Amino acid sequence: MIELEFEMNNKTLKPAQALKAAQMSRTTVRRSSSKSAAAKSGEHVFDTLIIGAGFAGLGTAIKLREAGVHNVAILERASEVGGTWRDNQYPGAACDIPSNLYSFSFAPNPNWSRSYSGSQEILAYVHSLVNDFGLEKLIQYQQNVTRVELDDAQGVWMIHTDNGQVWKGKTVIMASGPLANASFPKIRGIENFKGKKIHSAQWDHDYDFTGKRVAVVGTGASAIQIIPELVKKVDKLKVFQRTPAWVMPRPDFSTSELSKKLFTKLPFTQKAIREALYWTHESMALAVIWSSPVTRIGERLGQAFLKSQVPDPWMRRQLKPDYKLGCKRILVSNDYYPALQKENCELITWPIANIVEKGIRTSEGIEHRVDCIVFATGFDVPKSGTPYPVLGVGGRELAKEWQRGAQAYKSINVSGYPNLYIMFGPNSGPGHNSALVYMEQQIAYAVKGIRTILDSNLKMLDVKPDVQAKHNADIQKRLAKTNWNSGCKSWYLTEDGFNATMFPGFATQYAAQMSRFDVKAYRHVKADATV
Repeated sequence: MIELEFEMNNKTLKPAQALKAAQMSRTTVRRSSSKSAAAKSGEHVFDTLIIGAGFAGLGTAIKLREAGVHNVAILERASEVGGTWRDNQYPGAACDIPSNLYSFSFAPNPNWSRSYSGSQEILAYVHSLVNDFGLEKLIQYQQNVTRVELDDAQGVWMIHTDNGQVWKGKTVIMASGPLANASFPKIRGIENFKGKKIHSAQWDHDYDFTGKRVAVVGTGASAIQIIPELVKKVDKLKVFQRTPAWVMPRPDFSTSELSKKLFTKLPFTQKAIREALYWTHESMALAVIWSSPVTRIGERLGQAFLKSQVPDPWMRRQLKPDYKLGCKRILVSNDYYPALQKENCELITWPIANIVEKGIRTSEGIEHRVDCIVFATGFDVPKSGTPYPVLGVGGRELAKEWQRGAQAYKSINVSGYPNLYIMFGPNSGPGHNSALVYMEQQIAYAVKGIRTILDSNLKMLDVKPDVQAKHNADIQKRLAKTNWNSGCKSWYLTEDGFNATMFPGFATQYAAQMSRFDVKAYRHVKADATV
């Protein structure tokens, strides 16, 4: 059972304290394990190399070991585990999926403090996975991957890192995730601004916002959590909105001590709650994914929530979306709308023309002078490329093949890149349910593939190109009927409207897709054969 409260000197530590204690206690172990496993880089060939020590990487390592695969290393670019939850520690950062559903089913945590946990508590949970499943010795820190390439003759993947090391593996798990990289948006004149620039995914905790004039660019999932916190500190907050979002109420409550004790002593009660949350979110697909009468009901609920929180008709007009529910990401917040109505907050809907030395100039010619600009503009999601060069059979490059939109077989394998498994690959994104529900299915599929390679002594297990093409034709045909492809512009789509991100169906359907590992869909090359 995962415990977020650590016992230290007979004192119970809360999530933030527990996280710090866990980090400090593992410093010596990390250094020694890094040295010992670093010696294995070079000529040693691992059965599996995992890129990334976030939820996907750690979850895969746990399940590989359960399946008897122990010759594994996890390459992590940072000095700590956690992935997106390590990087996103901005004020108000939290998950918009209930805690009992945003956790692994095989590692329940009975001690969640709230219905929707904050980033610190989620990060503490990630650290507890490392501790409880003994993963620390597998993790190699400060291993920033710069290139992944296949040695065709040996059937071995070589992973190059920026410190000059080369790691070799029979199989590779790309678990760096779609929300791993962030950068400032390409707005004209951004380099001219003389004040402070902060990205939501690279928060500067040393900067003092007290009494400052601050601009927030963006009104997406991160922004609606940041804005209510900043408005409490700053002298003036200006929020620059390009497109209003559908915002729904967030049923967030603190967890009683009685509930925690019940979940600990009777785990099936927590499992029952998880099941109820799962099916509740599954039902939301009828409103979010396809246009249906349920969509109209959802839109009316969203409009009613807006009206109940924003009495001013003009502001409601500015905040009312003009696209179908589900076309863009649906946001949940109880304090975003109230924050926008504070005396020191101003909502600006004019488009940004450019950024100047002292602030932001909007298209009607007004210059908004600020001391700091917070860019809550999301992540560099690889919809038509890869986070680092990936070279497959014959030196083919994955980024070039994905230039017009990423494609894969069952979101996880790509033809021409044998023995490579991509977590949250093309068309695996959920629009209505927990990402970890989808992730567990991907992990199980990858473990089946890796066990097949090892048990059959295969040099390569490569999905057939015609199988991949048929799968993607079906996916795109189904996507054409979804709200995501209904005409609005979102981060789900490439510039030319190709949807390489979302899965067009229920989580239950995705699970059914991933439960079938068809060996006939793959080309098999024995270890002693010539490619």
